[in-house]
Amino acid sequence: MLKWIVGVVILVALAVAFVRWQLNAVKTTYVNGLPEYTNLPGQEYIFERDCYIFEFRAHHSDWPLVGSHVTVPSLPVDVDRARIGADLPEVRILGVARTGDRFRIVSVRRDASRKGTTVTFEILFNDESAHPYPRLDAFWIMDHSPEKSGAPPTILATYAVPRIKD
Repeated sequence: MLKWIVGVVILVALAVAFVRWQLNAVKTTYVNGLPEYTNLPGQEYIFERDCYIFEFRAHHSDWPLVGSHVTVPSLPVDVDRARIGADLPEVRILGVARTGDRFRIVSVRRDASRKGTTVTFEILFNDESAHPYPRLDAFWIMDHSPEKSGAPPTILATYAVPRIKD
């Protein structure tokens, strides 16, 4: 009888672990080739404000994120290099992106989960060797409102502006 109880407990534990894994699973696809996104990779931008490079403590992302206190309230209000390495309750600060830094969109990614679907840009600093984290996830500096109508998201103009090439 005890063997049956142990067996049932193990099966229930496995079923619960599987359901939990399914509920938290994220399917990532790169959508660079879809018509609405094909013109985005390669576009260059210039940061218009200082931002933190960070990661959330509660969940992992493929690349470090970039943002400020305005879009991520758990970040400090003033961007200060002295805070690099700080472990705050919700975020870990990894670096700083400065006004004038240039970057380009290298990939458009769609993450789908039971919580919804989001589109984000993977960006790369133009001077990769000068940054310990050259590739970033731009989710927190993007305007996602166009997604509701099926259009691609954009970079918020208060964070970065397109670079006009000569």
